[in-house]
Amino acid sequence: MTFLSAARPCQTGTPSLTVTSYGDPEARRLARALHAEQVAVYGFADDPDDTPASHFELPQGLFIVARCDESPEAVGCGGWRLLSPGTAEIKRMYVTQEGRGGGIGRQILEHLESHAVSRGVIRMVLETGVRNDAALALYRRCGYQPCPSYVPGRDSSVNRAMVKRLPWTGC
Repeated sequence: MTFLSAARPCQTGTPSLTVTSYGDPEARRLARALHAEQVAVYGFADDPDDTPASHFELPQGLFIVARCDESPEAVGCGGWRLLSPGTAEIKRMYVTQEGRGGGIGRQILEHLESHAVSRGVIRMVLETGVRNDAALALYRRCGYQPCPSYVPGRDSSVNRAMVKRLPWTGC
Protein backbone atom coordinates (compact mmCIF):
# COMPACT_ATOMS: atom_id res chain seq x y z
CA MET A 1 0.00 0.00 0.00
CA THR A 2 1.22 3.51 -0.75
CA PHE A 3 0.05 6.83 0.58
CA LEU A 4 0.48 8.64 -2.74
CA SER A 5 -2.31 10.48 -4.46
CA ALA A 6 -2.89 12.03 -7.85
CA ALA A 7 -3.36 15.46 -6.26
CA ARG A 8 -1.06 18.22 -7.45
CA PRO A 9 1.89 19.15 -5.25
CA CYS A 10 3.23 22.69 -4.85
CA GLN A 11 2.86 24.65 -8.10
CA THR A 12 6.19 26.42 -7.52
CA GLY A 13 7.94 23.14 -6.79
CA THR A 14 9.47 24.44 -3.58
CA PRO A 15 7.49 24.62 -0.36
CA SER A 16 8.23 27.21 2.26
CA LEU A 17 9.43 25.56 5.47
CA THR A 18 8.63 27.33 8.73
CA VAL A 19 9.90 26.54 12.21
CA THR A 20 6.98 26.29 14.60
CA SER A 21 5.98 24.82 17.94
CA TYR A 22 4.59 21.31 18.00
CA GLY A 23 1.82 22.88 20.05
CA ASP A 24 0.87 25.19 17.16
CA PRO A 25 -2.65 24.48 15.82
CA GLU A 26 -1.35 23.78 12.29
CA ALA A 27 1.25 21.34 13.60
CA ARG A 28 -1.36 19.59 15.74
CA ARG A 29 -3.81 19.41 12.81
CA LEU A 30 -1.18 17.68 10.67
CA ALA A 31 -0.10 15.34 13.49
CA ARG A 32 -3.73 14.33 13.98
CA ALA A 33 -4.16 13.72 10.24
CA LEU A 34 -1.09 11.45 10.34
CA HIS A 35 -2.58 9.67 13.34
CA ALA A 36 -5.91 9.15 11.53
CA GLU A 37 -4.13 7.62 8.51
CA GLN A 38 -2.09 5.31 10.72
CA VAL A 39 -5.18 4.15 12.59
CA ALA A 40 -6.98 3.53 9.27
CA VAL A 41 -4.09 1.39 7.96
CA TYR A 42 -2.84 -0.37 11.11
CA GLY A 43 -5.79 -0.17 13.51
CA PHE A 44 -3.77 1.78 16.09
CA ALA A 45 -1.13 4.51 16.41
CA ASP A 46 0.61 6.60 19.04
CA ASP A 47 -1.63 9.49 20.06
CA PRO A 48 0.06 12.72 18.89
CA ASP A 49 -1.49 14.60 21.80
CA ASP A 50 0.59 12.47 24.18
CA THR A 51 3.80 13.95 22.75
CA PRO A 52 4.81 17.09 24.66
CA ALA A 53 5.64 20.13 22.54
CA SER A 54 8.86 20.39 24.56
CA HIS A 55 10.22 17.32 22.73
CA PHE A 56 10.76 19.52 19.67
CA GLU A 57 12.06 22.71 21.29
CA LEU A 58 15.49 24.16 20.60
CA PRO A 59 18.21 23.23 21.28
CA GLN A 60 17.00 19.64 21.83
CA GLY A 61 14.87 19.47 18.69
CA LEU A 62 12.92 21.30 16.02
CA PHE A 63 9.47 21.13 14.40
CA ILE A 64 8.62 22.54 10.98
CA VAL A 65 5.61 22.86 8.71
CA ALA A 66 5.59 23.16 4.92
CA ARG A 67 3.30 25.41 2.90
CA CYS A 68 2.78 25.52 -0.85
CA ASP A 69 2.52 28.61 -3.00
CA GLU A 70 1.93 31.07 -0.18
CA SER A 71 -1.08 29.05 1.02
CA PRO A 72 -2.02 29.77 4.61
CA GLU A 73 -2.67 26.07 5.24
CA ALA A 74 0.31 23.81 5.89
CA VAL A 75 0.60 20.64 3.77
CA GLY A 76 3.41 18.88 5.57
CA CYS A 77 5.34 18.64 8.81
CA GLY A 78 8.11 16.90 10.64
CA GLY A 79 10.37 17.20 13.61
CA TRP A 80 13.48 15.88 15.26
CA ARG A 81 14.26 15.40 18.92
CA LEU A 82 17.47 14.52 20.69
CA LEU A 83 17.47 11.00 22.16
CA SER A 84 21.03 10.98 23.49
CA PRO A 85 24.22 12.93 22.78
CA GLY A 86 24.80 12.69 19.03
CA THR A 87 21.61 10.71 18.29
CA ALA A 88 18.27 12.20 17.28
CA GLU A 89 14.94 10.83 16.11
CA ILE A 90 12.77 11.99 13.21
CA LYS A 91 9.13 12.16 14.31
CA ARG A 92 5.74 13.12 12.90
CA MET A 93 6.83 13.24 9.24
CA TYR A 94 3.68 13.79 7.23
CA VAL A 95 2.51 15.29 3.94
CA THR A 96 -1.19 15.73 3.18
CA GLN A 97 -2.84 14.01 0.22
CA GLU A 98 -2.83 17.36 -1.61
CA GLY A 99 0.90 17.84 -1.12
CA ARG A 100 2.13 14.37 -2.02
CA GLY A 101 4.18 13.50 -5.06
CA GLY A 102 6.23 16.68 -5.38
CA GLY A 103 9.19 16.05 -3.10
CA ILE A 104 7.86 17.91 -0.05
CA GLY A 105 8.66 15.00 2.26
CA ARG A 106 12.25 14.89 0.98
CA GLN A 107 12.65 18.63 1.48
CA ILE A 108 11.30 18.42 5.03
CA LEU A 109 13.62 15.50 5.81
CA GLU A 110 16.69 17.22 4.34
CA HIS A 111 15.96 20.39 6.34
CA LEU A 112 15.53 18.45 9.58
CA GLU A 113 18.75 16.52 9.02
CA SER A 114 20.71 19.67 8.17
CA HIS A 115 19.47 21.44 11.27
CA ALA A 116 20.22 18.42 13.47
CA VAL A 117 23.78 18.24 12.10
CA SER A 118 24.24 21.91 13.00
CA ARG A 119 23.38 20.88 16.58
CA GLY A 120 25.96 18.10 16.71
CA VAL A 121 23.79 15.14 15.69
CA ILE A 122 25.75 12.41 13.90
CA ARG A 123 23.17 9.59 13.94
CA MET A 124 19.49 9.87 13.02
CA VAL A 125 16.89 7.17 13.73
CA LEU A 126 13.23 6.90 12.81
CA GLU A 127 10.31 4.52 12.67
CA THR A 128 7.73 4.12 9.96
CA GLY A 129 4.99 1.64 9.21
CA VAL A 130 5.87 -1.40 7.11
CA ARG A 131 2.90 -0.72 4.79
CA ASN A 132 3.92 2.87 4.05
CA ASP A 133 5.74 2.12 0.80
CA ALA A 134 6.24 5.78 -0.13
CA ALA A 135 7.89 6.61 3.21
CA LEU A 136 10.07 3.50 3.12
CA ALA A 137 11.23 4.38 -0.40
CA LEU A 138 11.96 7.99 0.61
CA TYR A 139 13.99 6.96 3.62
CA ARG A 140 15.99 4.40 1.60
CA ARG A 141 16.71 6.98 -1.13
CA CYS A 142 17.91 9.36 1.56
CA GLY A 143 20.37 6.84 2.99
CA TYR A 144 18.45 5.24 5.85
CA GLN A 145 19.06 1.55 6.54
CA PRO A 146 16.91 -0.90 8.51
CA CYS A 147 18.08 -1.40 12.10
CA PRO A 148 16.85 -3.15 15.24
CA SER A 149 14.04 -1.35 17.01
CA TYR A 150 15.23 1.32 19.40
CA VAL A 151 11.81 1.53 21.10
CA PRO A 152 11.12 -1.30 23.57
CA GLY A 153 8.05 -3.37 22.77
CA ARG A 154 7.64 -2.34 19.13
CA ASP A 155 6.34 -5.03 16.77
CA SER A 156 8.74 -5.37 13.81
CA SER A 157 5.93 -6.84 11.70
CA VAL A 158 4.25 -3.40 11.90
CA ASN A 159 7.06 -0.90 12.56
CA ARG A 160 10.29 -0.50 10.62
CA ALA A 161 13.18 1.14 12.49
CA MET A 162 15.82 2.84 10.35
CA VAL A 163 19.13 4.60 10.97
CA LYS A 164 21.40 6.98 9.08
CA ARG A 165 24.87 8.33 9.81
CA LEU A 166 25.11 12.10 9.43
CA PRO A 167 26.26 14.17 7.73
CA TRP A 168 25.24 12.46 4.54
CA THR A 169 24.45 14.77 1.68
CA GLY A 170 21.45 14.50 -0.56
CA CYS A 171 18.54 12.18 -1.06
